[in-house]
Amino acid sequence: MRLIEPPGGRPWALLSLCASSVLLNIVLIARLTVGSSTSATVEAEVPAEAPVEAAIASVLTDAAPTKPLPEGVEVLSAQVEHSLARTFQAKAGDRADVLAAVTARLFFFDLDLRADLQKGDVVKVAYTWDGALAHIPVAVYESKKLGKSLTAYEFKASNDQFSSWWDESGQEMAFRLVDGPLDNYEQITSLLKDRPKHKGMDFKVPEGTPVKSPKAGRVVRANWNVANNGNCVEVQYADGTLAKFLHLSRTDVKEGQGVGAGAVVGLSGNTGHSTAPHLHYELEKGGKILDPIDYHGVVRRTLPEGDRAAFEAERTRLGSWLTNDT
Repeated sequence: MRLIEPPGGRPWALLSLCASSVLLNIVLIARLTVGSSTSATVEAEVPAEAPVEAAIASVLTDAAPTKPLPEGVEVLSAQVEHSLARTFQAKAGDRADVLAAVTARLFFFDLDLRADLQKGDVVKVAYTWDGALAHIPVAVYESKKLGKSLTAYEFKASNDQFSSWWDESGQEMAFRLVDGPLDNYEQITSLLKDRPKHKGMDFKVPEGTPVKSPKAGRVVRANWNVANNGNCVEVQYADGTLAKFLHLSRTDVKEGQGVGAGAVVGLSGNTGHSTAPHLHYELEKGGKILDPIDYHGVVRRTLPEGDRAAFEAERTRLGSWLTNDT
């Protein structure tokens, strides 16, 4: 078989072959260089020690949309411009007054949300609405006066009959009276100084809850002025202080009867001038109204260690609701 000679002879063919080889090597080196650069960039963005699964999870988390709120839950966020009710007005309409009152109850042991408001404070609440009343499982108030934020999370401690509200450290938002008239109640809804004519402390409590005399004394009156007080009992303690227990569903003592500390004087109710089941507890001495907080002293509870894990999980769940702005 005879080979065909290329133009110019065989030396030309050898040179062509060498040139092609050199060109191919240049291309391969260029591609390797680009690949190494890309690899170095990826390594800089994802540290070698970080698992691949973690990097993927991070990306997915960042891209995921905000989780929808549970059915019936609404979130309101606002910057304080005037009163709390007027601050809520623009976004909550005719719910504003109720929302303001319920929000104030969560924080009133730390902050008077009438006198302590400052323009530019920020308030955010997650709430449900039953047509007349608001329930707030979580709320935050950023106070310029305090220089910090207050956050209240609803949680039921394992040994409690009712849920309460706790801060991020697991300390109860509300104070409790030392040796008060109730062993169990849902919430303190009004303090002595909340209203000019309000002379005592109100406890939200279901009808039929035992009401006790915190101190030993003698029953001075029972069921006087029923139109306003409803079923009621007045006990004079040994130190001369008069204690009044109003709006009872039933009285269990009679005038002149002696009672020991902790003795049940009746059952809580919703009688007389009352709009919802509660106990009104009032103290007076020498014609002057006494503040139950000053008279009894107060304690602020901390969650037991056994409830901490459950509380942290609930705190995370409720806190996530506040990321949904309205």
